[in-house]
Amino acid sequence: MFRRREAVPFAFVAEADRFRSNVTPPARQRPSISEMTGRTLIGLTVVAGLVGSLLFGLPAMESGPATTGHSQQSEASHGR
Repeated sequence: MFRRREAVPFAFVAEADRFRSNVTPPARQRPSISEMTGRTLIGLTVVAGLVGSLLFGLPAMESGPATTGHSQQSEASHGR
């Protein structure tokens, strides 16, 4: 019926926050040359894609008159 709760000393709770294990984790392995090359190539591919999309997208985003020299008119307006 009544659940009995055991008291927890506050010192134990405070110690639990700063507890450190005496087991050291294993050292991280250095990436191999092939892994480093792969990561570099992936990074360069992503950067090249962003630069390419910027170069192809900028002319499409220009506002103002067309600099191609011809205007857009339908053939019906030439009086065929």
